[in-house]
Amino acid sequence: MDFDLLMHAAWPAFEQRSHDGWILRHAGGVTKRANSVLPLGSPADLGGAIEAAEAFYAGKELRSVFSIGPGAPPDLDGELAGRGYELVDPTVIMAGPITSAPAHEVRVEGRPWRAWLETWWAVDGRYGTGLEEAERICTGVPAWYAAVEEDGVPVAVGRGVPQGDTLGVYCMATLPEARRRGLARSVLRALARQAGTASAYLGVTAGNKGARALYGSEGLAVKGDYHYRVR
Repeated sequence: MDFDLLMHAAWPAFEQRSHDGWILRHAGGVTKRANSVLPLGSPADLGGAIEAAEAFYAGKELRSVFSIGPGAPPDLDGELAGRGYELVDPTVIMAGPITSAPAHEVRVEGRPWRAWLETWWAVDGRYGTGLEEAERICTGVPAWYAAVEEDGVPVAVGRGVPQGDTLGVYCMATLPEARRRGLARSVLRALARQAGTASAYLGVTAGNKGARALYGSEGLAVKGDYHYRVR
């Protein structure tokens, strides 16, 4: 699977510009993926391409961010390091079949509802403001939105993007008081059942041992990795 392109399609920046095979993405500064360079292939002038990207983000008053995944030019990471770019958010890509049934009742909708968004943002809202932009990114492509609810309040949520014979899983979040009860597991299973796909994939921070163990126990295995370079 081409995880670079799958993730790019599943989490679409609402402004995109091409430069010599690279995609410069902008979405109001919300999330690195939607506000970073996707460097697919080797440009004719590596230094010039980096500088063009830097000028693009400077014009948005944002830091320059490069996503370094499987499709990045092999010399790009070292070049960015030499220019003072910091390595952040090392992430593994896990994929595989999910076949078990959810153990909890899970609500699944074709669009995010306000309470779903608020629960996700309460856990993953690292940007303070920006929920409107995040919702615009989420709804940029067809997706399923799942939640385990208690007293009408989503306490565990997730988003699934059908992409051919696979399902991209995003926005997995559980409120702190509802953790260690298997709710995320049920959300994951419900999304897979709703999509009816043969496999699923997701990205998880490399150091998040708990999440990696959970997804591994559901049949997902590490298939690749990526990180960001930021300056």
